Amino acid sequence: AGTKAMAAVGSCGAMCSFVVSLGTGMSLGANVTIATNIGAGKKDAVHRAVHTAMLVAVGGGVILALIGQAVIGPIMSHMGILDPEVEAMALLYMRIYLAGLPVIFLYDFEAAIMRSQGDTRTPLIALTVSGLVNVGLNLLFVLGFGMDVNGVASATVISSAVSSVILLVFLTRSDSIVRVDLRSLAVHVPSLKRIVAVGLP
Repeated sequence: AGTKAMAAVGSCGAMCSFVVSLGTGMSLGANVTIATNIGAGKKDAVHRAVHTAMLVAVGGGVILALIGQAVIGPIMSHMGILDPEVEAMALLYMRIYLAGLPVIFLYDFEAAIMRSQGDTRTPLIALTVSGLVNVGLNLLFVLGFGMDVNGVASATVISSAVSSVILLVFLTRSDSIVRVDLRSLAVHVPSLKRIVAVGLP
């Protein structure tokens, strides 16, 4: 069972990389948009871009999670996985991973927001904590609770949620230009267009 679980997780590598690359690319669009406005001294534009980016992260994560849940079954069936048990495990892993896309994307965008003003340290700290939580939960779920791919996937999603919450706390309590006010969350269409134009390619 352990060997099949590892094979199942390994077979999901390409799809997970694709999703991560998409989130990272879009967050880079947010980074460029916000950094450009900071450089130009446009505080209002920074404010609008930051809050647009936060909503794009969560909203985009939800949309892609729903689309992913709808198409992942047919995709997995065409991947040529010979062992039906491994295919079933891989499908379970991807369904749990896809469900976590909103928090996975949220971390990417929060980190991009912080990096836009030169703060690379805080995202790294959050990522380090997330990595430690991931390792700890993997040991707990797999060795302690006897779970297999569902434990590994759950650990990944939970650790991503931890990192996104850490950065959210920093951003909402920050006194910097990229401070997040949850009451100000709104989509600014020009900022959205700029983020997509830079990030999607």
